[in-house]
Amino acid sequence: MLHINDLVLDAWGRRFFDHASVILPKDAKVGLVGRNGVGKSTLFKVILGQLTPGGGEVGVPRQARIGSVDQEHPATPVSLMDTVLEADVERHTLLQRLESAPPEEMGDIYARLIEIDADRAPSRAAEILAGLGFSQADLARPMAEFSGGWRMRVALAASLFAEPDLLLLDEPTNYLDLEGALWLEARLKKYPHTAIVISHDRELLNNSCDHILHLKDGKLELYTGGYDDFERQLTEKLRLQEATRVKIEAQRAHLQSFVDRFRAKASKATQAQSRLKMIAKLPPVAAVVEERVTPFVLPSPDRPLAPPLLRLEDAAVGYGGAPILRKLNLRLDIDDRIGLLGVNGAGKSTFAKLVAGALTTESGKLHRSPRMKVGWFHQHQIEAMDPADTPLEIIRRVMPEASEASRRSRLAQYGIGFEKVETTVANLSGGERARLLLNLVAMEAPHLLILDEPTNHLDIDSRRALLDALNEYEGAVILITHDRSLMELVADRLWLAADGTIQPFDGDMEDYAAYVLERARQAARSPTQVKAPPGMEAPPPPPTSRPKVPTGPARRRAEAAEAALARANQELARIDQALTDPAVFASDAAKGAELARRRTSAQAALEAAELEWLEAQEAYEALK
Repeated sequence: MLHINDLVLDAWGRRFFDHASVILPKDAKVGLVGRNGVGKSTLFKVILGQLTPGGGEVGVPRQARIGSVDQEHPATPVSLMDTVLEADVERHTLLQRLESAPPEEMGDIYARLIEIDADRAPSRAAEILAGLGFSQADLARPMAEFSGGWRMRVALAASLFAEPDLLLLDEPTNYLDLEGALWLEARLKKYPHTAIVISHDRELLNNSCDHILHLKDGKLELYTGGYDDFERQLTEKLRLQEATRVKIEAQRAHLQSFVDRFRAKASKATQAQSRLKMIAKLPPVAAVVEERVTPFVLPSPDRPLAPPLLRLEDAAVGYGGAPILRKLNLRLDIDDRIGLLGVNGAGKSTFAKLVAGALTTESGKLHRSPRMKVGWFHQHQIEAMDPADTPLEIIRRVMPEASEASRRSRLAQYGIGFEKVETTVANLSGGERARLLLNLVAMEAPHLLILDEPTNHLDIDSRRALLDALNEYEGAVILITHDRSLMELVADRLWLAADGTIQPFDGDMEDYAAYVLERARQAARSPTQVKAPPGMEAPPPPPTSRPKVPTGPARRRAEAAEAALARANQELARIDQALTDPAVFASDAAKGAELARRRTSAQAALEAAELEWLEAQEAYEALK
């Protein structure tokens, strides 16, 4: 699908690609990995034709469609559903042609619409949008009403709906919550064409990708399997490289020793010259240089506090109006590692503010240890940093009494070297800014760390360093992240924010992934009645004697809805059969146009009948 041959690219004063070559197989799901700043996004720009290489070529098959998510969708008055549907250019064009096409062409247009399964387009779009966190009510809202982060999701939804032959995704989970990331992971695995994904999400790379493309030192190398397979193969390759280097260096030293001993002897001069030629022919093998990742500094509290750190009793919290969260009955101890789950807007950030002390309860009781220190990191801190500030100025404000040498030494501990301490925030990478802030919030050895999306700008090795630091940290942790691997390896318990409250979730991340995907399927099929899959709801209270609910009316409603659905299907099939006959349009153009109008009405009637049948069936099953 993609051929890169001898690619050379110099830009911004450095060489990104140095005679790099690779061939990607058709329909492969490829994870593009490499350290921050090596040129992964630059490669996407070359593939899209936005950058011209200095040498080599990048080729895709002729007529292949390339799709990417470069920026958020513009704020237009077009509805969310229509925006996504228009991403399928062929379907949109055919429907527009249908409005003004001569009668003799309408049969061909309808045949092509049936061939590309155009009728299923709205349901496919609804399924994708539901998976990315949009509600049924959102589908009719204009794009102008959505924030920038949600419009990024729309751009992602449009690309997935259009299904280009080559899909390029650059850190797609950065603007998704964990639920969206889990859904995207499952969706990419089933994507019907070739996809290249730049990601530092280990679980996504393991579960969705069948190849890993490694970019290092200007070279591209393709490995089969997921990220764990790539790591094993790379480790073995480096081990063999080092063993080969040691062997060749030993051979070189042995030959050089002979030359040094006998070069001056006339009887051995010919043999010495022969060995010099052998030395010259030995291939150079570079020594394996281990790439060092600066560790995170998360000091543990000096003295543990008496439990609990925090206890909530029937508490409610909000911003002055109706409570965002209510009926909170939770307890947090010094050794707790809590993973906070829930879709965007469910109240996770509100809860973090309450625990951090930025909000107070509106009702109920909050018992907090008076000596508890809290370190709170949230993703908006990075966006709020003054672009003209420097790390040295920031650390001066945090450590006003310290010496200049101590401040610089502390920044070096945080991974900000001497060459970066006076660099403006605007010129620091996202990873460097995240590292600086993460270390700063933990600097006073808090009893509780609240981490809200700490990994958005960190590469895989930095995420592993953060994991190591959190496992060594001896305080409590509340973690909100879309990085499933970090959540699994840090959190001991899971809490779920849903339905206006937060409760313990009885299950692990595998259970939660199944729960999320099932909810997305339910939302796409019956948006008005999203139900949790069996076994995932909170356990019901002990049963009490209840009067038997009559099911006769519900059963009759379900039977009537099923009969209406069958009639609607038959009517649509009959119209479709008539439309596929070219003679209809040739003999009577008015009749053809009337059939087209009747088909639109029949399709709408079918969708309404399907919705009524689903609702009636669920109501009947619930009563049974």
